[in-house]
Amino acid sequence: MGGSLFGLGISPAAGPGTDPVRDAVTAEELGFDFVSTSDHPCGTSPTHETWTMLTWIAASTSRIRIATRVLGVPYRSPAMVAKMAETLHRLSGGRLILGLGGGYSDDEFRAFGMDVPSPREKVDGMIDAIHILRGLWSQPRFTYRGARYHTQAAELEPKPDTPIPVWLGTYGTRALAATGRLADGWIPSLGFAPPEQAAAMRERVLAAATEAGRDPAEIACVYNVPVWIDGPEADTTVLGGPAQTVVERLADFAKLGFTSFNFMPAGPEPHTQTERLAHEVLPALRATLP
Repeated sequence: MGGSLFGLGISPAAGPGTDPVRDAVTAEELGFDFVSTSDHPCGTSPTHETWTMLTWIAASTSRIRIATRVLGVPYRSPAMVAKMAETLHRLSGGRLILGLGGGYSDDEFRAFGMDVPSPREKVDGMIDAIHILRGLWSQPRFTYRGARYHTQAAELEPKPDTPIPVWLGTYGTRALAATGRLADGWIPSLGFAPPEQAAAMRERVLAAATEAGRDPAEIACVYNVPVWIDGPEADTTVLGGPAQTVVERLADFAKLGFTSFNFMPAGPEPHTQTERLAHEVLPALRATLP
């Protein structure tokens, strides 16, 4: 997965007038490289379940890649996620990007009758999940006993025909180190990791990769950025301003090491924002980034 990638965040909203499949088809037609969606099954706002929705999107598109941004590991058995991911990757023609996270919403865990992991347990579970995924995708009978999850002589067939990239949405010191050791990509969000903090976090990821004997350049650094073209510039959680200003700010982010982006259309007209991103921002970025 070399080179820059430009993704579009698809809302999982299931209320009247919403159509995430249409939004994904539009993203493909407009030239985005991937679509993504978050994973929050509990709440009063009507939403689709992430994996089911992305499967429907994959069946309705042909080129664009499909990313989870990010699956909360505690919601699903990692071994079952390994099977789910292999199937979606295969049936979509190798288009899955598997984003994982420790799961930050303790209220959602309580609401759905799940144990609430401690911050350390969340990171432990995410690390276990990656080992289980990699093992089941590559070994004939895989036994693993981790801090949170395990397998016993588990057999998973077929194996993936092509690699399934694993991206992590991480922020804490241990989680960032695990990202550098184990992941194919890192996808922090502007709202949780402002540029200066994100740059320092990225250095922790790359340092951990080097310590593990990996080439840091192999880790995709993808910034998840809400964008509102012609929106207010003062908001630190949304990138706003004229299109040229947005391009310049994104170029600044690229200088910090983020050469791929996932865009979250903000403002009152997200569909218009999507089109403007495609026509006024992406061409400029593609001309300047590798």
